[in-house]
Amino acid sequence: MLLLWRSRCLGRALGRSLRALRQGNCTLARCSLSGVAGSQALAYTNSRKLVVNSSSVFTVRYFRTTAVRRDDVVTVNTPAFAESVTEGDVRWEKAVGDTVAEDEVVCEIETDKTSVQVPAPAAGVIEALLVPDGGKVEGGTPLFKLRKTGAAPAKAKPAAAPPPPAAPEPVAAAAPPPAAAPIPTTMPPVPPVSTQPIDSKPVSAVKPAAAPAAAPPGEAVPSKGARSEHRVKMNRMRQRIAQRLKEAQNTCAMLTTFNEIDMSNIREMRAIHKDPFLKKHNLKLGFMSAFVKAAAFALQDQPVVNAVIDDTTKEIVYRDYVDISVAVATPRGLVVPVVRNVENMNFADIERAIYELGEKARKNELAVEDMDGGTFTISNGGVFGSLFGTPIINPPQSAILGMHAIFDRPVAVGGKIEVRPMMYVALTYDHRLIDGREAVTFLRKIKAAVEDPRVLLLDL
Repeated sequence: MLLLWRSRCLGRALGRSLRALRQGNCTLARCSLSGVAGSQALAYTNSRKLVVNSSSVFTVRYFRTTAVRRDDVVTVNTPAFAESVTEGDVRWEKAVGDTVAEDEVVCEIETDKTSVQVPAPAAGVIEALLVPDGGKVEGGTPLFKLRKTGAAPAKAKPAAAPPPPAAPEPVAAAAPPPAAAPIPTTMPPVPPVSTQPIDSKPVSAVKPAAAPAAAPPGEAVPSKGARSEHRVKMNRMRQRIAQRLKEAQNTCAMLTTFNEIDMSNIREMRAIHKDPFLKKHNLKLGFMSAFVKAAAFALQDQPVVNAVIDDTTKEIVYRDYVDISVAVATPRGLVVPVVRNVENMNFADIERAIYELGEKARKNELAVEDMDGGTFTISNGGVFGSLFGTPIINPPQSAILGMHAIFDRPVAVGGKIEVRPMMYVALTYDHRLIDGREAVTFLRKIKAAVEDPRVLLLDL
């Protein structure tokens, strides 16, 4: 009985301790109980004395610990760059005092190849910007300070506009509207025309009208047809593009050869199979996959076009793989993501890879790894309506294929004039490595594979 009575007392003491713990402000607590024989029990919680009628003395002690603070200030650093990127320029999307949600973009770091977005690690308020707008940063450089405030507060709804005051009651009834005038039934008299000649004045005798009054001195008057200009700083990507293109002109002995492709067969094949292709692969069948596959076929036939000169060791590097860079125009500049191992892909694989890389480019999510490498480049200026052009080599590659728009033109087919959908293609190559014979043979190989895709199946 004594043991049962003591266990009941101990249970009551523990229950009171747990209730006191729930009512306290601390999130973590530790209880230590020590039993001492006596006539009454004493318990201390939050510096208060509790009396428990029992034959044992229990001391309950609470140890406060530091709770997780929601208003901590954290410093966000620049993320690590790829090996080929050393620094970038900061472009701020937020200012000091702005409230941001978790994962909301605070700034973008523009590098030579792509832009890196820096999100907020948690919801909070921007305390300080540690780098000026346009400043250069390296990996690990402190960017800004963020005060955590939990979830981002919801924007307050605008207060409802007060109701308009009630219109005062009229003292007297409104006067009735006047009666409508009678509709005339006869035409008005025509004034007589003078028979005397009209007095004319020479142009020199006509005096100019008075000039309008001048505007006050504090106001700017926009002049009609004003010739103004403004300056915008080049971002790092545009600077890098300009530098690389100029290096290509200064280094390579560039020469361009041209040909034209009859797109009748590839158009017919696309018209017949585009719906089943879309149903099976959930992708649209375009012309780009045909040119990429034809280029891979021609590069394997002419491996020198897939090679590159190593200027350091004065050696020619032949690549046994085919990685084709596809030029994509974005608002920030021209990017060239790489479709790798094209020689092992079919049309569906190529279309899927191009679609995924294009979506990344449009969303500004391309990583440096997506654009590194590449043994050959294809640029499609035809999407903008280009009829003819000479592309510039993308160093350190040795050649680039330029596609153009498709136009119906009269051509001689079997001794007859027919209207066919035709496309001009251009191949710019480094004449230091590639001779004219290899370049012309390469371009004719692409022409044959696009005009008749059965050449790819038969390996002709």
